[in-house]
Amino acid sequence: MASSDEKHRIERIASSIRVIPNFPKPGIMFQDITTLLLDPKAFGDTVELFVERFRDQRISVVAGVEARGFIFGPPIALAIGAKFVPLRKPKKLPGEVISEEYSLEYGTDKIEMHVGAVQPNDRAIVIDDLIATGGTLCAAVKLLERVGAVVVECACVIELPELKVS
Repeated sequence: MASSDEKHRIERIASSIRVIPNFPKPGIMFQDITTLLLDPKAFGDTVELFVERFRDQRISVVAGVEARGFIFGPPIALAIGAKFVPLRKPKKLPGEVISEEYSLEYGTDKIEMHVGAVQPNDRAIVIDDLIATGGTLCAAVKLLERVGAVVVECACVIELPELKVS
């Protein structure tokens, strides 16, 4: 059960995220984290809540999903003594990569990471700003598991409960 301090921090984080109706297209309620980033206390609370959750779980890899996972992942990785591994869109990483394709509403996409960035039995968490349908996160988990990592958890700042799959 969450402490009153934790509840207060979660409320501060939630209230710092701006919702922009009809962006990028009609019917979408865009969750804008840039306002959270402008509030050092809310941003710090966000990182610290994740650090508290993962500090004692022997995490060796924090995998951040492009692009907003790159904002939250590195400070979490530094604080828990793990390496940060970027999971990128296709053709963004130099050198040899491994990729995982996933389905979108209309078509497919891929995420990639460097070969050798993650080792067998690394304990990993996947970080992103938002979970909607979970397609990108599922692809991230599959990619990490293909190279032998143990994915402990996926962690996101925002969940869209109206899109939750039962």
